[in-house]
Amino acid sequence: MAGKPAKQPAKAKSATKADPSPPKLLAGGNPQIAKGFGDEPVQAYIAAMPAWKHDVGKRLDAIITRAVPDVRKAVKWNSPLYGADEDGWFLGLHCMTKYVKVAFFRGAALDPPPPGASKQEHVRYLDVHADRPFDEARFEDWVKQASRLPGERM
Repeated sequence: MAGKPAKQPAKAKSATKADPSPPKLLAGGNPQIAKGFGDEPVQAYIAAMPAWKHDVGKRLDAIITRAVPDVRKAVKWNSPLYGADEDGWFLGLHCMTKYVKVAFFRGAALDPPPPGASKQEHVRYLDVHADRPFDEARFEDWVKQASRLPGERM
């Protein structure tokens, strides 16, 4: 007795096709970018930063790259990270609702330290707002100092 032919499984979607949809924005407009190492995921994060934060991200990345020409880059936990050695990271970026937060992981050792305190002893923050002055020379100096300190392992 002939039965119905076995149902063929549905074809899986091709993993090689690029997803054309823009990255999802999380709380504060922080782009949801897959973990990755190198400049490419960092540039994808910056491209997905909303509104004025995109321009801030481009400026910060350019200053960091100029200050530390051989900087290592990655995106982890939906945040770009920058490192100067194989063992750790000295700086991270994160979009907040009203500003872009720059975390200096050993910021308490910088001279002078960035203004934003943290619950973590060694971390200091710099909040970059759209409508407030931004001292690029001071930021570049902090980046250079931070890149010479031991990196944070993450």
